[in-house]
This record gives sequence, C-alpha cells and structure tokens, in this order.
Amino acid sequence: MTETASNPAPTRDSQGPVLSVRNLVKHFPVRAGGLLRRQVGEVHAVCDVSFDIGSHETLGLVGESGCGKTTTARVLMHLEPATSGQVVYDGTDLTRLSRTAMQQLRRELQIVFQDPFASLDPRLPVNEIVAEPLRIHGLYGADGRDQVRELLRIVGLKPEHGNRFPHEFSGGQRQRIGVARALALRPTMLVLDEPVSALDVSIQAGVLNLLDELQEQFGLSYLFVSHDLSVVRHVADRIAVMYLGRIVETGRADDLFAAPAHPYTQALISAIPLPDPRKERARQRITITGDVPNPADPPSGCRFRTRCPKFAEQLTEGQRRRCIDEIPELVDRGQGHPAACHYAEGAALL
Repeated sequence: MTETASNPAPTRDSQGPVLSVRNLVKHFPVRAGGLLRRQVGEVHAVCDVSFDIGSHETLGLVGESGCGKTTTARVLMHLEPATSGQVVYDGTDLTRLSRTAMQQLRRELQIVFQDPFASLDPRLPVNEIVAEPLRIHGLYGADGRDQVRELLRIVGLKPEHGNRFPHEFSGGQRQRIGVARALALRPTMLVLDEPVSALDVSIQAGVLNLLDELQEQFGLSYLFVSHDLSVVRHVADRIAVMYLGRIVETGRADDLFAAPAHPYTQALISAIPLPDPRKERARQRITITGDVPNPADPPSGCRFRTRCPKFAEQLTEGQRRRCIDEIPELVDRGQGHPAACHYAEGAALL
C-alpha cells in the first residue's frame, strides 16, 4: 500500500468513464399461491437508469427510502442480477459475467455497507477481517501482516487495534474498518451504500473527511448512495436524484442546488434546514403529500405526479393529462441540466 500511496492521484475527469450504466432495469417477481408459488406481478425497483462515473469522481445517488438506490448499487456490484441493461467497467459488461469472472473484478470494485457492525464478522479479530480479501485473492504474502497494519493506519486506526474484535469499537471506528477492508485490494472504485447514515452526526464528518482524503490519495471513484442531500452536497461532484426506480434529475452538485428543476428535487432541497434563523423562517417550503406509490403498481406517465405539488396546484387539465399519459424524458429543457419533468422550471431555494 505504501507504494500505491506515493503515486500521484489522477486528475479528475482526465480519463473516460470508470463505470457506465445504460438502461439498467431490475424487477423482482411477486409470487402468490401454495406450492407452485406462481408469479402474479413484479416490483419495479430500478427502471431504465443510466449514468456515468468518471475517474476520481463522486456521483451521489439520492432519494427517499425505497426508491431503488441500494438495489442499483447491489446490481452494479453483481450482488443482484440485472433484469436488463448494461453495467460497463473497463469495456466489460458486468451483467454478462459469471460469478467466477466477477470475482476477478472484485479487486477493482468494492462496496462499503450501511451498517458497519452487520458487515463485519464478529468472530474474527480486525486483522483477519482486513486480511480476508487479500487471502481470498491470493495476495496475502510474507508482508501480509505489514499490509494490514498499514491499511489500519491509513484509515485512522492504530495498528495494535488489529487484535480486537468488532464489538470493541465505536460505530465510526467500525466503519473505518470496513473502509480498510474495501481498500485492501487497491480498487479503482468504491460503492458507498449510506456509509454514514448509521453514525452520530458528530462522527459523520470524520468519516466523510477520511473518504475525501482517500480519494485524493488513491485516485478513487465513488458512487455515494444516500437519502441525505445535505451530506451528498459536501461530497459529490455530480448528483442523480432517484424516485420510485427512475432518475428524475441529474447534474453538477452546485448547479442542482443553485436551481433544482424537478419538483421532487425542489422538495428535498427545501427540507434542508438553513443555519440562519431569519432565512429559515422566511423561506418557502415545498411539501410533498401522500405516500410513495406501490412499486409493484407504479403510476402511469410521470411516477411523481400522485405527490407532485405542481401537478396538483399549477397545471391545467390538459397539462395534467400529459403527465398521466406520457413518461417524461430525462433531458435538459433549458435549466442547464437534465430533469425528467414535462414542465421543469429552475428555482432558487437556498
């Protein structure tokens, strides 16, 4: 790891995409009945999702719980098979690989899970947890112990901590152990599935700063999955907002926060509290009413229309009919970045 750490990190966006996702679909069957368990429907978890992640870039994938973020991450990592679509890494479509072939790419693509305690084997000391991927891939040689000690040091832990078990650490320390394990194979990209949502607010900043330092040190690319836009704002270069299996808006983080165009994005941003009490009291909030529709029976046309304040309050009957009948394309309608809304309109909310 020392040799890798000394290499200069590549310039952001200096190469083509590290990962390209095209028209990704993941449906889960809904079964009913007795022994035969016949299929009676499908849960539309991920529907026609496309995005790129560049070299040394962080893409934030944001949305409410149940919108398909984690399923997307799991399909990217080949932990769930895709229903259709492509996930291309270094010219290889991961959706077509066997488990054996995918194992070879585990050295390049690693994941850090939401719950650091559940993702660590409680029966193993930390040294063995971090060393496990090295052993699996035949990389734990004579200097394996030194590699593990260096990994612990890199993530901010003391090498002597390696003799302890996961239950002896705090939540933030356990997440650092998970990051050390993910770094063991020197990957190109990390999928970070809600990496700080299980941590206290006071601990989150330390883990986020660590991830930023590691990205600079090793030239990593990140897919940062989160429901918290205020967190993603500080770590992501670009943001993709997801609702009920579809990406409804995407763009550079600064552009998205300066002028969100989709009503769903506007509602998420308007819910972020402002530090200035006067501005907080004077601001206009955009509220979403109703529950998220059943992904096994999503609304026709625009999936957000059943909860959209613009649909309910501002559109004519003819405009509403278009929202009901026609799925909006994810394109730039003059706001400077793509939004999947027939009547997208930028708004300054912060």
